[in-house]
Amino acid sequence: MRAVRIAFSFVLLAVCLHLPHALAQQESASAPTKLANRDTAGASSPALNAGAGSAPKSYAADSTESVPKSDLVSEDWSVLKVTHLPPEYLPGDTEELGTADAPGFTREIVQAHWRDHDPIDLYVMRPKGIKKPPVILYLYSYASKTTDHYKNLELGKVLTQYGFAAVGFESALTGERYHDLPQTKWFVSELQQSLGSTVHDVQLILDYLEKRGDIDMTRVGMFGDGSGATIAILAAAADPRIQAVDLLNPWGDWPDWFAQTVMIQEKERADYLKPNFLSSVENLDPVKWLPELKTRRVRLQYILQGIAVTPRTAMERVEAAAPPNVRIVHYENTHEFLLNVALKGTGLDWIKEQLGADIPPHGETNTASQSSGAAKPSER
Repeated sequence: MRAVRIAFSFVLLAVCLHLPHALAQQESASAPTKLANRDTAGASSPALNAGAGSAPKSYAADSTESVPKSDLVSEDWSVLKVTHLPPEYLPGDTEELGTADAPGFTREIVQAHWRDHDPIDLYVMRPKGIKKPPVILYLYSYASKTTDHYKNLELGKVLTQYGFAAVGFESALTGERYHDLPQTKWFVSELQQSLGSTVHDVQLILDYLEKRGDIDMTRVGMFGDGSGATIAILAAAADPRIQAVDLLNPWGDWPDWFAQTVMIQEKERADYLKPNFLSSVENLDPVKWLPELKTRRVRLQYILQGIAVTPRTAMERVEAAAPPNVRIVHYENTHEFLLNVALKGTGLDWIKEQLGADIPPHGETNTASQSSGAAKPSER
């Protein structure tokens, strides 16, 4: 796995926005040194295919058809929707690992065992005094080691502010969920699994929350950053329970993204531009699925300069795919983002307002360029 260490400032942690992570990710990916142990073989094939013996069933590239229960042993990551995993593949289902009683909210750590050998830690935070609060799912980008930060009480206060529940988790092949692969493989080289598996996770998380009975499932949102924002788009396209989506610097437009992103070392780039690889992620491109979110409340934010993980051409193609209901916000550079969002502590206000929060005005003008439609940057 790529050795990327992420540093958070407390200010950005408090507003749940991940700018230092993206910068560190960019710098590490572009470093010329060979990553440790990339040539060392690790464990065998992914656990999800264990015992299957053959390739997963093929589905139409433009389909959101549910994967039949009988096929979930070899989970098809190329499709968005997934049915409930059958009982025989649910050892233990979920297990509570711990609880914390903090001022104003409670936090549970729940470990989900929806797949063999791939436990998922869910950080479920609920505001006190509200029987069934609305909920926002939080998913940060690849290489984010966010699980420790979800234990931070100050962050919990921010996430549950205005009466919201929050659920934080990690994407597949990230942090402790990186396993059962040779160390020459990583999140981007296995992008179909990384995205597709996590899109399925989101649906299973919503199923779990619905089963709990203490969450208002008529008011569900998702905040995503980087690859987490890409997954949020795909998950919303797959699951109508997600009514509001807040996106920061999503990856996407795979041909352009792979051709220019600093996430990939130059000597490896040609492998990612081969037709077989690009076809494997064709059905997981947000450019394809963002137009389907016509009836949702969506904010698409891009920092235009200073973070080169997603190249400008890819940003423009993602924005061009956005339907008219999408609110597009540009920050010219990281300084403007810090000035208008991070230092003001308003990063989560928009999505909470879309889900019914009554947030008092902050009384300051945001200088970031905004559009209520999907115009290209050159047309602003």
